[in-house]
Amino acid sequence: MSASGGTKAVVAALVANLFIAVTKFVAWALTGASSMLAEAIHSVADSGNQALLLVGGRRAKREATPEHPFGYGRERYIFAFIVAIVLFSVGGLFALYEAYHKYEEVHAGHPNELLEGRWWWVPLVVLVAAIVAESFSFRTAIRESRHSKGRQSWVRFVRSARSPELPVVLLEDLGALLGLVFALIGVGLSLLTGNGYFDVAGTAAIGVLLVAIAVVLAIETKSLLLGESATPASIRRMTDALTGTEGVDRLIHMKTLHLGPEEVLVAAKIAVDAGDSAAEVAAVINRAEASIRQAEPMVTALYLEPDIDRARVG
Repeated sequence: MSASGGTKAVVAALVANLFIAVTKFVAWALTGASSMLAEAIHSVADSGNQALLLVGGRRAKREATPEHPFGYGRERYIFAFIVAIVLFSVGGLFALYEAYHKYEEVHAGHPNELLEGRWWWVPLVVLVAAIVAESFSFRTAIRESRHSKGRQSWVRFVRSARSPELPVVLLEDLGALLGLVFALIGVGLSLLTGNGYFDVAGTAAIGVLLVAIAVVLAIETKSLLLGESATPASIRRMTDALTGTEGVDRLIHMKTLHLGPEEVLVAAKIAVDAGDSAAEVAAVINRAEASIRQAEPMVTALYLEPDIDRARVG
């Protein structure tokens, strides 16, 4: 995935969420609907998350240093993990707290501004407008993801992507759309029935949804932080490049590691002919390095170790 594609999706989501957050806060201030407050905080959390992704992408571009000889590509993974924490705490847990707080108010019989005020229609208008805006953001994320997704299912794409921005934005936008639907159902049923518990249920559903998405993001990002290999397709290309190099008898073993979304470290042991001179072995290694870099441009660190094919000698 190109970094520009991920950045475009992140910026689109950021613009949409900032606009939506303001309208939701206005709707909450006028009606006191707990679903609107939960959704407003959700949009604030999402906006902060998109800003974090942009900061992570910018910091990851720094040049390698003696202290960090392989560069700062993993900064994008670190900031994506922080996003999961923010979504869990600021978004999910706050929504669950707000649902509990609103339940206490409704149960105690406190006045309900949503049902008794003259601005009852505002949340409906805001939620419908927000669904339209989020749909455009979600469409941008889907369009930017298609060329990286290939023939994979969307679930597989989220689980296997080595670049965190698009999966994060996809899940956030999906969560935002579902959250808006939950809020619309909760507010709508409260207005139709005069029962404030539906607003409480909508708020609780938003909280559970955000916690679930945050957990998924945390699990996937944790795997990236621990260090994932290159994709199977990338490994096949590199293997074919090595085994097809003149002078390489066979590939003994190869290990790969993503140093960042677009940086891959490769360490491999290749079998060469027992009769090759040192100069001939060096030439084989040079050809193998050129082949593997041509097959996979993301390889930024490459270490090849020549060895004698013991099986062949025996």
